[in-house]
Amino acid sequence: MGKKRIVTTKDKVDSKGATAPKASSKKKVESGILCVQSTYNNTLVLLTDKSGNALMASSAGALGFKGAKKGTPFAAAKVGEVLGEKAALLGLKEISVVVKGVGSGRESAIRGFISKGFNITAITDQTPVPHNGPKPKKPRRV
Repeated sequence: MGKKRIVTTKDKVDSKGATAPKASSKKKVESGILCVQSTYNNTLVLLTDKSGNALMASSAGALGFKGAKKGTPFAAAKVGEVLGEKAALLGLKEISVVVKGVGSGRESAIRGFISKGFNITAITDQTPVPHNGPKPKKPRRV
């Protein structure tokens, strides 16, 4: 039934098995960029500083959601909340959001992140849209 987990006094483990973020962090960031990539099957959220260096990331699959539940708005909101809690420890105050993809977790990931008390300066949509698409198949000759 799986390996037994030994918990040390430094790390606190919640019911999902994820370790809690440390109370003090070396890097303090005032503003950053929240990149949300939402597909039909999953929602990926990445937090970077203004120059684009990744600070932390999470996804619905990393939180324990499996199968079709990964692509739901509820899972995306949970991802946003978890990343918001971690970002509060960095001293983050304002973010600009970049959204990519067509999944159902686009808005709810942002709402979950905002619920932790951050200001949004801008929301941009960078979903790739094909102008013409691939060449269609030739008609069948019978």
